[in-house]
Amino acid sequence: MLSRFLSPRYRELAKNWIPTVGMWGSVGTIGLVWATDWQLILDWVPYINGKFKDN
Repeated sequence: MLSRFLSPRYRELAKNWIPTVGMWGSVGTIGLVWATDWQLILDWVPYINGKFKDN
């Protein structure tokens, strides 16, 4: 459906930008976790969530 609105040139540009946008999205997500309460966010990760339990 999106290809109906984009010309072939813009589709090719979008394909070229997918890795860059993915990398910056990952960096932004990691930065958000670092800047906020990381224990609260890591409680949602299945392997890690048992490591921060308070007795």
